[in-house]
Amino acid sequence: MTGDKRRLSRRLKAAAAVTGCILVLVAAGAGWAYWHLNQNIRSVDIDSALGDDRPARAPVTTVPTAAPSASASASPLPTGVLNILVLGSDSRSGGENAALGGGDSTGARSDTAMVVHLDADRTKATVVSIPRDTLVTRPSCPTPSGGTTPTTYGAMFNSAYAVGGPVCAVKTVEQLTGVRMDHYIEIDFAGFAGLVDALGGVTVTTTQDIDDDRSHLHLDAGTHRLDGTQALAFARTRHGIGDGSDLGRIKLQQQLVAALLKEAGKTELLTDPAALYKMADAATGSLTTDTGLDSLGELRGLAQGLGAIPATGLTTVTMPVVAAPSDPNRVVAQEPAASTLWESLR
Repeated sequence: MTGDKRRLSRRLKAAAAVTGCILVLVAAGAGWAYWHLNQNIRSVDIDSALGDDRPARAPVTTVPTAAPSASASASPLPTGVLNILVLGSDSRSGGENAALGGGDSTGARSDTAMVVHLDADRTKATVVSIPRDTLVTRPSCPTPSGGTTPTTYGAMFNSAYAVGGPVCAVKTVEQLTGVRMDHYIEIDFAGFAGLVDALGGVTVTTTQDIDDDRSHLHLDAGTHRLDGTQALAFARTRHGIGDGSDLGRIKLQQQLVAALLKEAGKTELLTDPAALYKMADAATGSLTTDTGLDSLGELRGLAQGLGAIPATGLTTVTMPVVAAPSDPNRVVAQEPAASTLWESLR
């Protein structure tokens, strides 16, 4: 395991611990705050929308968190394979998102897409990034009005969210991977920027100058402290680095996730209730989840599962891709490597 992965795993565990502390603090000490944070979370009933025509769900069992004592029983944690689709949405809806979006685009796409896989015994996690420029078969998806979208061949992966929202994004990922998405988490432009600002910024190091007028990011090579708006531009930039492809942006996004987890895991947050609440308010206010994760209790359970993963247990990869025969500016899944990867997550 590389040093970067080991540090990212430690930060993931620290962030999970902070999340647990936030929720315990709020639940124990402030009923109104608990209600407010619960109300912050938006949700979509993906299971009802998609019905039974989906990959099979992995069986779920429970095991105790510790050996039962004579005075108390251990609280069981859910086990079993768990796959979560995490999207970063470039929605231009609302004044804040429009100001952060750049350009005159309307609607929304999924600028960032990651499948987070937790192994059954919660000893390993794999995070797989899916390039937004991947050409896929976009399946027919239900719409809120009761209709359906047409099946489209050779569509850009991120267009699924644009035409059918979270439901179509999940269905497209499941068709691409053959893996059941047990949960869905989405964070939008303004929400991400607000979360970074609530943490007081993030620190990143670049090995080359970044000069991207489209994302409005201009950084010299070196170490920088980024505020929310700058961090968002860092996550979105692609034209100012490398060959301008989405693969370069994915590397920056993975670096930014590590920086964000490092900030979330700082000891000062654990001893400052006001800072904890500020971070919790920003985090929950930026989220859209499936209905299985739309409460503080359910998110706390997920945080506990993440916190159980040891330092050697985290792997970050990008779905294997090659240039699309029809368009050198697009990519397609590289077979059989992509199928082998997804098979390992079922």
